[in-house]
Amino acid sequence: MKRSTINRAYGDALACFRLHHWALPPSPRWDITDFGLGDFERFGLTLVTLTNEPEYCEKVMFARRGQRTPSHAHMRKKEDIICRAGELALQVWPSKPAPGKELAATTRVALDGVPTYIPTGSVFALPPGSRVTLEPGVWHSFWPTSPDSIIGEVSTTNDDQNDNVFADPEVGRFPAIEEDEPPRVRLVGD
Repeated sequence: MKRSTINRAYGDALACFRLHHWALPPSPRWDITDFGLGDFERFGLTLVTLTNEPEYCEKVMFARRGQRTPSHAHMRKKEDIICRAGELALQVWPSKPAPGKELAATTRVALDGVPTYIPTGSVFALPPGSRVTLEPGVWHSFWPTSPDSIIGEVSTTNDDQNDNVFADPEVGRFPAIEEDEPPRVRLVGD
């Protein structure tokens, strides 16, 4: 991933946060990724860790229409994904999705605190202010359907190194960076 792409994503996220009056704390931890797939416009996400304590974590994320977070699960982390601005589409699966693999017909999540059974693999939308609660082991993918979206995450403690499992073995959590210009922001992987 090129540093110039990271710098542009950083500027775009800051502009969107300002537009929606979302203030960041003094020392946020930035993470901008193309998931190692080399196509930030299709598979990209800008994450800002606001806090990551032993008991809980909070993040705010930014994505543009067309940027999909690939299908993944967390084996230990329970999380709420919250649409803070824009509209967010999601898919969920009760176990790892794979072509030809038989899965349960529905996946249990909580939508705005209400236990709900979503047809497995179907697309559903979160309008601003809505949240979905995902238990450990629930596979999920999400992307904005609006021009851009601010996405919140409140979860148990976060361990990106050891608790992210992706359906596609080509996906990596932290991409290699090509230094084509000076960095505007320090990333967690720097």
